[in-house]
Amino acid sequence: SAVVARQDVDFGEVAVAYVVKSSDRLTEQGLRDYAREHLANFKVPKTIVFVDDLPRNTMGKVQKNQLREWATDTE
Repeated sequence: SAVVARQDVDFGEVAVAYVVKSSDRLTEQGLRDYAREHLANFKVPKTIVFVDDLPRNTMGKVQKNQLREWATDTE
């Protein structure tokens, strides 16, 4: 999983979470509820996107620049 910021008219920036779904039991609402319990309100992702895999570079690190582009496309 990875979280990036996306520009938002109302809040400046909002969090977008990209999650590799490992189980059918994993739901957007379940993740949002968990985040609300454990994070400050402004850190709870506004958008949660399930993906098959995260983009990675040759060293295996998540390419957050690619995720930011995806986040811009999902506005």
